[in-house]
Amino acid sequence: MFEKKEKRFVVKESQGLGMGAVQVIVDTVTGVNYLNTVGGSSQGLTIMRDANDKIIVDDVSKLQEK
Repeated sequence: MFEKKEKRFVVKESQGLGMGAVQVIVDTVTGVNYLNTVGGSSQGLTIMRDANDKIIVDDVSKLQEK
């Protein structure tokens, strides 16, 4: 009746920082990496870029193997 769907976003890395946390989240369809910050009543999400200002993208086929 219901199809089991794969998760679209996965947490690649997570680190607590005092009263908050920082996470690297990956879109399993596009491979794009996002930085998610959480602390108290505030939160932020942004695309991660490398030193050359290119968007960081993981190989999607490797993400689906995990």
